[in-house]
Amino acid sequence: MDPNKNHYVIIMAGGRGERFWPVSREATPKQLISILGDRSFLQETVDRVRPLVPAENIFIITNVAQAAEVRRQLPELPEENIVAEPCGRDTCAAVALGAALVGHKNPQGIMAVLPADHVIPDPGNFQQVLSDTLTFAETGDHIVTIGIDPTEPATGYGYIHCGNPIETGALKTGFFSGRRFVEKPDLPTAESYLASGEYRWNAGMFIWSYPTIFKALETHQPAMAALCRNWAAASDIPTMMEMLEKDYPPITKISVDFAIMEKVDNVVVADGAFQWDDLGAWTALARHIAPDKDGNAARADFVQVDSSNNIIFDSRPAESRTPITLVGIHDSIIVQTPDATLFASRKDSQKIKNLVKMLAEDPGYRRLT
Repeated sequence: MDPNKNHYVIIMAGGRGERFWPVSREATPKQLISILGDRSFLQETVDRVRPLVPAENIFIITNVAQAAEVRRQLPELPEENIVAEPCGRDTCAAVALGAALVGHKNPQGIMAVLPADHVIPDPGNFQQVLSDTLTFAETGDHIVTIGIDPTEPATGYGYIHCGNPIETGALKTGFFSGRRFVEKPDLPTAESYLASGEYRWNAGMFIWSYPTIFKALETHQPAMAALCRNWAAASDIPTMMEMLEKDYPPITKISVDFAIMEKVDNVVVADGAFQWDDLGAWTALARHIAPDKDGNAARADFVQVDSSNNIIFDSRPAESRTPITLVGIHDSIIVQTPDATLFASRKDSQKIKNLVKMLAEDPGYRRLT
């Protein structure tokens, strides 16, 4: 696949990733750390899209605390393509900013908006789907989203209800009309979605043209559209960044799902026929690390006696590691860093963000967040 100069990728990389504490911190959150390999999640996301678009057409939207580390990790991108939001205003503001960056360069540009922290083990299939969605978005006023075929009745994801197939000619990816977005369901509802075969997981990956997303903003979020228009009309990107300092703080926090996706009637769902994982908590590592005979998934120097179904991770440099040893420990998460240790029950992994909040409120421990 040759890079297309009329295609752009916006990568949203401003999250905190609190559920991966103590490895993930405010300045080096989940997307900037390496857990499953040598590259961070953000670097792997950029690696996946580089065959499809030129480096100068890739924009990273992050925040002030993380911008320096993002630039260090991605020296191949132009420095001005790494854009720091002055403050967090949820994903609709980030989408409007990303659209302005593309509209500034190309008022007819086609863009993909992608999260920075997903695990996609088969980049080739992903690239085929993304290439097809970018091509399809050129054909009309379509808001395209990539839906992941669910493998279980997950209650932690939003879903998309798919309608009839859409004929696309030579494209290899299947496309469907999008009926509606639905929020995270309870278990019986998720089981009915899985059984019907009509639903896909909402992976938060969107593809559209600048005119299409601007029209959607203008219709459903007119204040955001006005800002987007003004930013896109800036003389250059540094000037746009100066405008953000004044414009961003008053923006109402709202997700792009609530602000746009649940309101529009021109959604098209692309069949995400590739392996995908949101990797939302430490427990997800068990899906990617081969366990021992007792179900312990470890990335650490680890010795156990009568211990099972644990997740063990050590982020310390190899030369400074000491063995993590367990006796009679079950269904737990054990994480070691140079300055903190986490011991948590697997069933309570989502509560780690509550722990991070407590640490942040304590002056003695604020440095650990």
